[in-house]
Amino acid sequence: MKNIPFNNQYVNLGETFYVKTKPATVANPALIKFNEELANDLGLSVTSPEEYTDIFSGNVIPDGAEPLAMAYAGHQFGGFNPQLGDGRAILLGELDHPSGVSLSVQLKGSGQTFYSRNGDGCAALGPVLREYLVSEVMVKLGVPTTRALAAVTTGEQVARERMLPGGVITRVASSFVRVGTFEFFAARDNYEAVKQLADYVIEHNYPRVSEYENPYIAFLQAVVDRQANLIAQWMQLGFIHGVMNTDNMSIAGETIDYGPCAFMDVFDRNKVFSSIDRDGRYAYSNQASIGMWNLTRLAETLLPLFAKDSEAAIEIAKSVLETYIETYQRAWLDGMRNKCGLLEVSDKTVHEDKTLIDSLLDTMAANHADFTLTFFYLSRLSAQASQEDDAIRKLFDNPAQFDSWAARWRERLSNKKYSDVERQEKMQAVNPVYIPRNHQVEAAIRAAEDHGDFSVFHDLHEVLQNPYRKQKGRDSYMLPPEPHEEVTQTFCGT
Repeated sequence: MKNIPFNNQYVNLGETFYVKTKPATVANPALIKFNEELANDLGLSVTSPEEYTDIFSGNVIPDGAEPLAMAYAGHQFGGFNPQLGDGRAILLGELDHPSGVSLSVQLKGSGQTFYSRNGDGCAALGPVLREYLVSEVMVKLGVPTTRALAAVTTGEQVARERMLPGGVITRVASSFVRVGTFEFFAARDNYEAVKQLADYVIEHNYPRVSEYENPYIAFLQAVVDRQANLIAQWMQLGFIHGVMNTDNMSIAGETIDYGPCAFMDVFDRNKVFSSIDRDGRYAYSNQASIGMWNLTRLAETLLPLFAKDSEAAIEIAKSVLETYIETYQRAWLDGMRNKCGLLEVSDKTVHEDKTLIDSLLDTMAANHADFTLTFFYLSRLSAQASQEDDAIRKLFDNPAQFDSWAARWRERLSNKKYSDVERQEKMQAVNPVYIPRNHQVEAAIRAAEDHGDFSVFHDLHEVLQNPYRKQKGRDSYMLPPEPHEEVTQTFCGT
């Protein structure tokens, strides 16, 4: 696989955009997981396990790769840092996917770069395993995301709160350009570079917008649409990104940078997992509004490309950004209707359905109901109350409150065109049985870091490859944590 069919384009932007950087070699790399499904999709062939262990640890640079660390800035928890960049990631290059799109391949945890800011540029094993598990289940859940191609151990220790085994993850994405990449050049008043970057992203990720009279306005609109739909999908799954800084928002509309992320168990609109989010800026309920905030920062960098007159440019940006709210609300409501089996839709039911869904979420929050299990069991209920209700009622501290909501739900279903079986099949297609519950991910990390045992990771990964299908003998993977198993904080890994 040394002859990966690289067709590198980012490097042609010039060294204002990056610093050429070779991955650090590591002492004793060993393969944890290689994503054969993704490799086949990319048209990559492997001759030996040793070959891809060497490549994905950074010890061997494949032919055609032009490794570099990308420059970017970013608003972190609302404060602007003018220079961040790839402090522990190295872009190997880009390759052409058989579908016609270009994909970027990146090592994360591969040693110091120009942008490491006194850090070691390494990754501890735990965050590597978390990112592999969560990014790959996102694919199976239908959420746009960066992919995990390989994970290796380095045979070396990294210093965090304590010494931990190191790892490297190889990621594949439509783009590793971020909102913060545009901010990097705008902060330096280098609008020639902003235009150059926008042209690159349009060519590789949004080619259709080049047909518009002003492709840069159409580009912003396309990014707004993708982000609104992406965040709506997160919300429908109870996913919390953790650190939605502008340097963690992909310009391609894919979930990126799985650091202190988690899927919630008990539903709580204000839930926070990230150990560094002390004020709840990136809490579950804030994700949609933060998406708008980040996109506003992107729009600011593009203003000179919209119109020569600054006031006219601002009005153009406002008109595009205003569509975010409507797009998000529509995507969220459509997705939540599907989760609740509200399949017959009309203009008359919009307000009624939103009220009904919000009421369910309020009832879940007040009764400490598990998010994923509530929708899992709801998707198995009939249009008439029966003993099938027992499983979902047990999730609520006060089952009578669920009963009250269920009566309204069933009334909404009374004019149904679909049979119970048809409705249940459609609901089960969007309500997962399994998610990477935080305590299960932590168990996989503890077994690997503390005992060198990767069997827990592999077993969990296998279950998550079919998150919508109930698997025989895997009921334990459905269960929320016991009180002693609950994980309340996750960490970014730096």
